[in-house]
Amino acid sequence: MLELIDWLKKAAPYYQKSVQTIKRCFGEIVGYFERRTTNGVVEGINNKLKLIKISGFGFRNFRNFEIRALLSWHYNINLAR
Repeated sequence: MLELIDWLKKAAPYYQKSVQTIKRCFGEIVGYFERRTTNGVVEGINNKLKLIKISGFGFRNFRNFEIRALLSWHYNINLAR
């Protein structure tokens, strides 16, 4: 990571916005290289929910949306609340 810090110092005059972005997200960048963690799973869930919302335009209530979302992940749901 020291090499990245050195590069950020050298690049700052030329790539100001990029350097600012890297500095702002530095913890996540380091986390990826140390543990190979990403937010890909969360992004996938968000995209799936957006698709359900779009395809379910006109659901009569939130419960119908909730059931569709839970069924898409094969959760056991209690329909008789």
